[in-house]
Amino acid sequence: MLYQMHENNRAWMAPFVNAAHLSYVWLTNPASPFAYTPFSQRLAAGCELLYRLGKDYEKPHFEIASALVGDREVPVVKETVLARPFCHLLHFRKEFDEKEAARLKQPKVLLMAPLSGHHATLLRDTVMALLPEHDVYITDWIDAKMVPLSEGEFHLHDYIYYIQDFLRLLAPGLHVISVCQPSVPVLAAVSLMASAKDRHLPKSMTMMGGPIDTRKSPTVVDHLATEHDLKWFEETVIHKVPPNYPGHGRRVYPGFVQHFSFIAMNAARHAQSYQEFYEHVARNGSDKVTEHHRRFYDEYNAVLDIPAEFYLETVKTVFQESSLATGTWKVEGKPVRPADIKTVALLTIEGEWDDITGRGQTKAAHHLCTGIPRARREHYVVPEVGHYGIFSGRRWHERVCPKIGQFIRACD
Repeated sequence: MLYQMHENNRAWMAPFVNAAHLSYVWLTNPASPFAYTPFSQRLAAGCELLYRLGKDYEKPHFEIASALVGDREVPVVKETVLARPFCHLLHFRKEFDEKEAARLKQPKVLLMAPLSGHHATLLRDTVMALLPEHDVYITDWIDAKMVPLSEGEFHLHDYIYYIQDFLRLLAPGLHVISVCQPSVPVLAAVSLMASAKDRHLPKSMTMMGGPIDTRKSPTVVDHLATEHDLKWFEETVIHKVPPNYPGHGRRVYPGFVQHFSFIAMNAARHAQSYQEFYEHVARNGSDKVTEHHRRFYDEYNAVLDIPAEFYLETVKTVFQESSLATGTWKVEGKPVRPADIKTVALLTIEGEWDDITGRGQTKAAHHLCTGIPRARREHYVVPEVGHYGIFSGRRWHERVCPKIGQFIRACD
């Protein structure tokens, strides 16, 4: 019911949003007489603000066409290596000739993007920083409302099996980097493979801001997940996809509900950002500052639906029962034993000011992976950054990415 109301509201708002955008164009185009009327710039700022607040944000593009390797720009082509109903494995292939590729021997990296609301394009900055020195693959999760019911359900164990399929496909010599949510299923996938003595294990695992043990330094997110039982979540935040999408009838955790949660966590900060955007457009028009705001919120406001069964099982397993940390997790009857991992190096990364994954939650992986020699395990706290600063922005480029590169090279 809520999902259908959301769709009805979008349809009702669309003419007003489009009119606001058209008015902005009339009021700012030098060829338009309206651009020279009194208060035109302030009116234009108001129209643009209305448009930005009301528009429908579609999935952004990666827009990565090249990478600076050494002292030259190398063309980059995005390819789909493996297509599954709920995820595509993408490869950012650099167009080297065979001799140059053999000379550089760039390490192969699988970047596990989170399935927690935002699209994989949120990691655009992560990919761009890794590309110069690594051969980068990434998981591109499909919006659940676009997956027909005929494809069946998608459970937490399906997510783990997807990871294992990707690891086997890209082996040998693979390094895995998980950003936030995937850290738990990645550790489970590698643990199960190690227990089965699978020869396709990666060389290293890098976990960034992952909720391995949410009992440590619990955040607002952790408290929200534990203050209600699973039935409350199922009755309150799970809804069926309306008829205007291919996934009609599928039970999902809607992206717009998750987006509301994102905004509510820092409502004052977002309100201030939009106010500053309005004032800047009113005074200066469109420039680099306003374009930065647009690009950030084009990404931040674009969200996807999550399969209900995967979402509920994650809430239960990761947050309410802490099954991985307590050693009680079984995946379809098979126990998850991180201590069985012996040959995979481990790097954990946390942000000093992370308000989504608290300090110590990711570091907990070291207490579980006791089979990995101490010399092959490392922990790094990034000073003065929050959750998103771990994988994007200035400190990601200056501190975190070089740290990961150094770790990977040491493993190779």
